[in-house]
Amino acid sequence: MTDPDWSHYALETQAIRAGQRRTAEQEHSDPIFPTSSYVFASAAEAAAKFSGQLPGNIYSRFTNPTVRAFEERLAALEGGERCIAVASGMAAIATMGFGLLKAGDHVVCSRGVFGNTVLLFQNFFAKFGMATTFVDLTDPAAWEAAIRPQTRLLFLETPSNPLTQVADIAQLADLAHRHGALLAVDNCFCTPALQRPLELGADLVIHSATKYLDGQGRCVGGAIVGGRELLDKEVFPFLRTGGAAMSPFNAWVFLKGLETLALRMRAHSENALGLAQWLEAQPWVQRVHYPGLPSHPQFELVRRQQTAPGGIVSFELAGGQEQAWKLIDATRMLSITANLGDVKTTITHPATTTHGRLSPDERAAAGIGDGLVRLAVGLENLQDIQDDLLRWTVA
Repeated sequence: MTDPDWSHYALETQAIRAGQRRTAEQEHSDPIFPTSSYVFASAAEAAAKFSGQLPGNIYSRFTNPTVRAFEERLAALEGGERCIAVASGMAAIATMGFGLLKAGDHVVCSRGVFGNTVLLFQNFFAKFGMATTFVDLTDPAAWEAAIRPQTRLLFLETPSNPLTQVADIAQLADLAHRHGALLAVDNCFCTPALQRPLELGADLVIHSATKYLDGQGRCVGGAIVGGRELLDKEVFPFLRTGGAAMSPFNAWVFLKGLETLALRMRAHSENALGLAQWLEAQPWVQRVHYPGLPSHPQFELVRRQQTAPGGIVSFELAGGQEQAWKLIDATRMLSITANLGDVKTTITHPATTTHGRLSPDERAAAGIGDGLVRLAVGLENLQDIQDDLLRWTVA
């Protein structure tokens, strides 16, 4: 059967059907190919595939049918031509960086990114002569002022982690392209179910598949989505040589996760909005950060750029770390973990976990105070989540 053009189908259909190629066994569910290598009909065929003259599987470090199915499905969901799947979300950023950048190149990155992303740019890319300037996510003038003749890449997360600040992707894409640079957007918090950066002008989309793409906290993986020429010529060669491969089993788990992505993201958003509204009414909460609240500074932009606000809610307590830890430790149902994107609600203290390796000055610049608590709102009953958050008030 010839593969249909999945661009003509709705996202919910793409998430279930795109990328699957049935074998001679005529299986209904996607198969797993747990093999390290492949055989060739002849020495000539092997030579043609190794040289790239003939397409086909060579070695599962960079060619595997299950991984390819996940890549094709996620590319369809994001509206991209090509996807490269890798071992983790951080591996996706590293593979993108080492594939695209060289010594002397410059990156402009938003401050409100995951703590390890800051360290990757600041401590490791710098070792290879790639400089990074960090700017406020929502300040277009700061982005423009930071650009140099050597600037090759603008990188951001939107919404940001953990304050859920939102950048105008179309505006930053225009800025990047006017200066001959690329725009890469980490779409982990929204997924293509809620936001499609490529349609807004971005060149690359980064994913930690570990999070919402999986949806149940089972496996670690990452992905880069964008144009075929850019990824094939500049990024894929680094994966082939560098070896940050996604395992076939993990790719199969992510394929299963994508099938329910649209349903889950709508449910996460509904629960998170209800919880954020409830938190705003609590006397012990100083401030709530959630893109679906009218109090959010980019509320109108969110309504234009996203189809729903997402599942991440952060809030601030006046009592700093002591009060934040007391609230977290009093919970009995919520999972105390820094991971997110699970059907289970998770709770963490960013200043001492996800951003704990940053200096106090770096955390302050990113707006991450000691009283900040981050929730990744799951799919439990909303009243049960609220009741668990109230335990600390009677402890």
